[in-house]
Amino acid sequence: MLIGFAGLGRMGLPMASHLAWAGHTVLGYDPVLTRAPEDITLAGSMTDLAQAPLTISMLPDGATTRAFVERGLAGASRDHLHVVMGTVGPALVRELAETARVAVVDAPVSGSVSMAEAGTITTMVGASQEQFEQVLPVLGAMTAAQFHSGPVGAGSAAKLAVNAVLAALSQGVAEGLLIAEAGGLDLDSFYDVLRNSAAGAPYVSYKQEAFLSPDTAGVAAPVSLIRKDLGLALDLARAHRLTLPASEAAFAVLDYATSNGLGQGDMAQVLTALRLRNGSHTP
Repeated sequence: MLIGFAGLGRMGLPMASHLAWAGHTVLGYDPVLTRAPEDITLAGSMTDLAQAPLTISMLPDGATTRAFVERGLAGASRDHLHVVMGTVGPALVRELAETARVAVVDAPVSGSVSMAEAGTITTMVGASQEQFEQVLPVLGAMTAAQFHSGPVGAGSAAKLAVNAVLAALSQGVAEGLLIAEAGGLDLDSFYDVLRNSAAGAPYVSYKQEAFLSPDTAGVAAPVSLIRKDLGLALDLARAHRLTLPASEAAFAVLDYATSNGLGQGDMAQVLTALRLRNGSHTP
């Protein structure tokens, strides 16, 4: 199957590669990418992707996603299906589904870059049952688990809820490490306690290096991305007159981290941000 893929960034490129490895013909587009793996053909412009019967976008924000759907797919056939896999929020996805000339569903993903490379990320899908069954084989080539969360927009709502929990977990781990440090504990030893305690969620285990050795751990999900997603979650909450104290506190720290030059660092850099706010330094 010919699949158009817009957004060959840190997450999108390995996802597109998995499609190619599964036997699909992938026509990719990214404005800053000049070379791609041999199994992906680079398009000259985003409008070239409209020739495929199905397209996927893994773009960084709502503005670029809107531009691709409205302008890039302007020449697509009426039976074209577009899958929004970037995190842009349910309101925009539903708007596009109502106004675009093509059919639009959403399937944002949960997982890190390394998980995208391994094909072990999870996707939450907002679509009709018929559309879900149509995209399931394609999503199955890139992801390990696919959850039909409800109609269009439901996948994006599920993703925002998941990332609100992740942001709170990250904040909680950082604060726990600061408490342990204040109590004179060795952080490596304490992290072993944390991983094996009642608080030892899988996230706590696989983020150990990111929290304790940020200079060598690499970036799985940057502060700026989590800040964007949590901001969308808070927008959704405010639209429904919800007060979310933990999410608001986590967003404030992510905002502080971004304004202090930590936006491109891993989300575990909230620990560095909290140290900065408390006038302390990395031990």
